[in-house]
Amino acid sequence: MMKKTMFATAIAAAALVPLSQAQAADYQIDIEGQHAFVQFKINHLGYSYILGSFEEFDGQFYYDADDLDASSVEMEVQVNSLNSNHAERDRHFLSSDFLNASEYPTATFVSTGFESTGDNEGIVTGDLTLHGETQEIEMPVTLMGEGDDPWGNYRAGFEGSTMLTLSDFGIDMSDFPESMRELELYVTFEGIRQ
Repeated sequence: MMKKTMFATAIAAAALVPLSQAQAADYQIDIEGQHAFVQFKINHLGYSYILGSFEEFDGQFYYDADDLDASSVEMEVQVNSLNSNHAERDRHFLSSDFLNASEYPTATFVSTGFESTGDNEGIVTGDLTLHGETQEIEMPVTLMGEGDDPWGNYRAGFEGSTMLTLSDFGIDMSDFPESMRELELYVTFEGIRQ
């Protein structure tokens, strides 16, 4: 039943795109045009939220509207590029108290599977390595759209978010309120078909 549903979704998605465009292809995430973001949101002592982003990252993905199961994505984030709009706080986040960026300068995500859950929606499963620890995570994702851009390229754009438990990655938050022990990771990007 699941295979039939996934096949029907793939056919429906392909029908929305002209046959000349609906191709299986590799895409490079558009970081040069600032059309990609890796952001986070964490509770601050139960009173508000701290929002931030990682400014330096790179990645690529494979997307085939006719075979959604074959979709994949890889990303690498430079941890030192963290920006929460407060320099002192950023230094603390990057210190050995939290991310220990001097010892673990990169975070990576490599997908291991994709499951369609509806029209233009699915769940990406993969290995997230952060703070020297690798954990399998699931991230619900949405295809925002795809098509030609004004510069002669073909683009596809996605967004997704998931909650991370920081202790799963060896980040000790036991001295902080329970509300601060999880972090919401939000990713959105456009890719240019290669």
